[in-house]
Amino acid sequence: MDQTNEILWKKRFKEAVLPRYQTDGAAGFDLHSAEEDELKPGQWRMFDTGWSVAIPAGYEMQIRPRSGLASKYGVTVLNSPGTIDSDYRGPIKIILINHGKSAFRVRIGQRIAQAVVAPVSRLSFSESATLPESERGENGFGSTGR
Repeated sequence: MDQTNEILWKKRFKEAVLPRYQTDGAAGFDLHSAEEDELKPGQWRMFDTGWSVAIPAGYEMQIRPRSGLASKYGVTVLNSPGTIDSDYRGPIKIILINHGKSAFRVRIGQRIAQAVVAPVSRLSFSESATLPESERGENGFGSTGR
């Protein structure tokens, strides 16, 4: 695993705002829109941040909603959490959906999502005719609450 603690950001739009942690205790950093548009209720759209990144090997960047947009406007990240892999170098885009009752205007420079960088575990895969027994066994959803 690469031990670097730096993410390299390549600016693709002049409007792009470099992400940063808002507080010393923040786990996530905000991602800003480099595009402007209106989302009608029920509508979703991909918004470009204006950046590409190089994430260190052994890590992923998780894209998550901003709680303020969700609680105030019903706007959230559609594929949450989204994953940016360490070998991806394409544009970082955020899929926003408006679950609210009113149109929502996304403005250039607005914080539209947050990202958390996390270590990734890589395991090997093997086919097996049987699996080891467990307390839960093959019981499905909700079976641990009984």
